[in-house]
Amino acid sequence: MKIYVSASANGWGNGTRKFPFLTISEAAKIACPGDEVVVAPGIYRECVDPARAGTEERRIHYRSEQRGKAVIVGSEPIKNWKLYQNTVYYCRIPNSAFNDYNPYQTYVEGDWLFAEERLHTGEVYLNGREMYEATSLGGVIEPVENPYSWEREWSAYRWYTQQDGDDTVIYANFHGADPNRENVEVAVRRNCFWPSRKGIGHITVSGFVLKQAATQWAPPTAYQDGIIGPHWSKGWVIEDCEISNSKCCGISLGKYFQPGNENKWTRQHLKDGTQTERDAVCQAYHEGWRKELVGSHIIRRCEIHHCGQAGIVGHMGGAFSLIEHNHIHHINNKQDIHGAEIAGIKLHAAVDTVIRRNHIEFCTRGIWLDWQAQGTRVTQNCLHDNMPPEGVQICPPLGLGEDLFVEVSHGPTLIDHNLMLSDCSARLSTQGFAMAHNLIAGSFTYVGNGDDNGGVEYATPRYTPYHEKHTTRIAGFMTILHGDAKFFNNIFVQKPIRKSIQHHIEETKADSINRYNMICGTMPYNGYPSEQEYFSKFGEWKMEDLDNNDKYYEHLPVCFSGNLYFNGAKSCEQEKAVTDSTHEIEWELIKKEGQIYLRTNLYSYLSENNTQMVTSQSLGEAFEPEQRFENPDGSDIVMNVDYFGIHRGLAPTSGPFESERELQQPLF
Repeated sequence: MKIYVSASANGWGNGTRKFPFLTISEAAKIACPGDEVVVAPGIYRECVDPARAGTEERRIHYRSEQRGKAVIVGSEPIKNWKLYQNTVYYCRIPNSAFNDYNPYQTYVEGDWLFAEERLHTGEVYLNGREMYEATSLGGVIEPVENPYSWEREWSAYRWYTQQDGDDTVIYANFHGADPNRENVEVAVRRNCFWPSRKGIGHITVSGFVLKQAATQWAPPTAYQDGIIGPHWSKGWVIEDCEISNSKCCGISLGKYFQPGNENKWTRQHLKDGTQTERDAVCQAYHEGWRKELVGSHIIRRCEIHHCGQAGIVGHMGGAFSLIEHNHIHHINNKQDIHGAEIAGIKLHAAVDTVIRRNHIEFCTRGIWLDWQAQGTRVTQNCLHDNMPPEGVQICPPLGLGEDLFVEVSHGPTLIDHNLMLSDCSARLSTQGFAMAHNLIAGSFTYVGNGDDNGGVEYATPRYTPYHEKHTTRIAGFMTILHGDAKFFNNIFVQKPIRKSIQHHIEETKADSINRYNMICGTMPYNGYPSEQEYFSKFGEWKMEDLDNNDKYYEHLPVCFSGNLYFNGAKSCEQEKAVTDSTHEIEWELIKKEGQIYLRTNLYSYLSENNTQMVTSQSLGEAFEPEQRFENPDGSDIVMNVDYFGIHRGLAPTSGPFESERELQQPLF
């Protein structure tokens, strides 16, 4: 059955084409498996709460009749602004208007939030653009620009809120604009499309614009929400949507509410955050974290942008999922929220999740895979400009940022056929991973060259779980030894080091190669053993091993094959590398008619290279889980096609492209 909705309906409809419902929520109350909710163009100021799940065979489909024309908004317009002084106005909103959630009484808070100032989950928008909250009225009257903001001049557009009796009062400095003539809105709803109950699965949401919601900070040890998400269920498809202007997160594939274990670290201060996260994982498994019940979502062809924390976030609920063909950009650019859960895509426990063919740019971090990136594959993505731009002061809690961060996972994690073009390409506080056929222009950091806990700034080792193959069943826990890494058929091209970064390194006296390495290549793995060196330590067990087990807690081996180095990129000293110190490689990304192209002279200077096709057999197993690199269905991986799907020969070209002629077509 088709159920029709129109924002121009008279409010007395019955869901037929002739008499459509006025709101999507009315349709969501009656939609049953197999139904399609067709939504006409218009603005829908509501939070859609689906009452029923679909089934694998008969999904419930919510569809914008015209792509991008049905707009679900978490904000309300304000037209009763009064002049306070100079360019500052104020408005009063009765608290009764907020029902059970007032974003101007609710602070952004939770584990791993490194807040210098307490901000509210609410937001003020001037002509669709988020203003900046001040923590005092004086900060609105005499606003100061945020030196860390990527939009520094705009950061002087400030607002402040306070409670006055039964009213919420908001002050805002519009710098000469008349708020009663311009489009000024305030966020009032926490979500735009979100089931209030768990287990509402097998739903498709297609073609909508969803924006301006007062979402909460979403750490892995708490209930994680977003503008839209499945709320701990199975089999959602979110496709062809534009999702933007979330206080914290755009799409959440995240964790459900666990009474007694929510933000325990910051609430009780008794257990370390990593311990509470281990507790959360174990509790979730005992309470039904199973492939049959949770995960297996698809996020495709969406544009996700201008969110304060993450474009896509999730802990455990994103397992077995596919994230593909999305454009994620301008995440955390305001720099008014700082914490350890910030990225274009931030996933914990992305078991058997595939992230492919996404374009991720202008985020303070591109992709962050944290814990249990087991069976995870990051392939055919284009990542660039994912760190503060020139002229923006580098924020200490964030650091430099990078395209990809893989943290304390045991793997197997496969990273292949990506363009990683930011100044820092990858932060590798992990093990059990392989990088193959990537074009890498930035550096590696935090790879574990002797710093406490392998370069991760924590006082004690972090024991994280690994799982039985292709399931959520926990097989064991182990700390991270670093290494167990494979680098096959990559191309490394050193970028010029920006003056602002060099100045920051000198100013902070940062001499750690782990944290501030800016040299492209595998050089940070100097001193790691080869497989032969590592495994030769283990022969027949002897009694004296009882008194000395250090050999079980040393760096794991690193393997290399078929890599090329240009423009001063440096290989690991153990690698027999092909290095070109003669030719200068040039490259640039060109945007033309909404598409992005790579222009480079690289293929004029590619030398003969001894490469072999990368397969599950050549990749072998990740050490700790003792599992091989393979597809989520258990089938072999064979890298016999390149970034564009062009067939590769038995001796494939290093890097993501098999030949230069392919670069005539757009990357995206």
